[in-house]
Amino acid sequence: MGQNTSPIYTPSKHFVSAATIVLNDQKEILLIKGPMRGWEMPGGIVEEGESLKDAAIRETKEESGIDIEVLKFCGIFQNVNKSICNTLFLAKPIGGKLSTSPESLEVGFFPIEQALKMITIDNFRQRIEYCLDSTKQPFYVAF
Repeated sequence: MGQNTSPIYTPSKHFVSAATIVLNDQKEILLIKGPMRGWEMPGGIVEEGESLKDAAIRETKEESGIDIEVLKFCGIFQNVNKSICNTLFLAKPIGGKLSTSPESLEVGFFPIEQALKMITIDNFRQRIEYCLDSTKQPFYVAF
């Protein structure tokens, strides 16, 4: 009998996250201030058995206290080296009240220009700009 020389299959490990750009009627964006990355849009890792949309809704509620309605899927930013696919949705607030959590030291709605200046991570700023520009959607950005 010949030896089986096929390599052992190891499933690759990828992380998928869902984040939301939440715009209120005053065209202000919901931001959270995380303990590590500073100001950013709410979002997080999609759990097993959870849809991208449901994860976006859950993470936004957990991190900001705000209930949202997802309006549309905007696109994906893929961090190739870290094997992370960040999915992005546009949403509007439909309830809840602003509240902090262990993942958010501060939360609030901010005018777009101000929000973009508050965010220090470049590709987070780019994600918001792409979600606000329907001519760029759907987008796929790998970095």
